[in-house]
Amino acid sequence: MSNIATPDHCVADFCLVPMGTSSPSVSDQVADVHRMIETCGLKYVMHSAGTTLEGSWDRVHQVIGQAHTMLHQKGVVRIHTDVRIGTRTDKVQSFEDKVAKVQQILGK
Repeated sequence: MSNIATPDHCVADFCLVPMGTSSPSVSDQVADVHRMIETCGLKYVMHSAGTTLEGSWDRVHQVIGQAHTMLHQKGVVRIHTDVRIGTRTDKVQSFEDKVAKVQQILGK
């Protein structure tokens, strides 16, 4: 299987959930992750239920892994992350393009 390449480009939506912390709030951890993401060179957008990253398959997955490592280093023992990944081969489409298309259909 090592001769099968990964896709060149992807859009990944992820929601990282620190578990077992002393508070039900995760805003401090989310802020830590976003400070890191701001420096990673990928396109991104934060939303109320997670973050969307866009870039090469390898870099997107590396950044999600780095977010885990950073929070573990800050004392978070367990992290659960849900990830949804989209790829396509027929055209290049950013996450902004997807939103704009739906807004066009809605007449906005």
